[in-house]
Amino acid sequence: MENILIDAGPLIALFSKRDNYHKRAVQFVKENKLIYWTTWPVVTEACHMLDFSIKAQTNLLEWCDRGGIFFVDLNQNHLKRLIELSLKYSDVPMDLADASIIVASELKGIKKIATIDTDFYIYRDVRKNFLTNVFL
Repeated sequence: MENILIDAGPLIALFSKRDNYHKRAVQFVKENKLIYWTTWPVVTEACHMLDFSIKAQTNLLEWCDRGGIFFVDLNQNHLKRLIELSLKYSDVPMDLADASIIVASELKGIKKIATIDTDFYIYRDVRKNFLTNVFL
């Protein structure tokens, strides 16, 4: 199975029936047998956006716990790169979750992402490559 990064947008949509991308997110996960990778900042952002429902938040966390998502381990050693990316793309602007996805891509060598965020057409990794969005 192929590795792919997943951003907060599809995660929010997956667990919120009222989200405009809900049907697309459910269909995407059902049709694509992929290994999903993300970071804690992304899941934190998704839970924050799902704050209208503790059930939606816990459903996301339970899905993660069952192996629906794997986490790229970011730590203090990655702070300089996170800061560098945030400053480089401050005009977009890039938030911590987005920066963490780029760092995760660099660490794991994953070049594909599931996102609804158009900023990923601007962001580049350390080798100046874009991530390919396979969600939209």
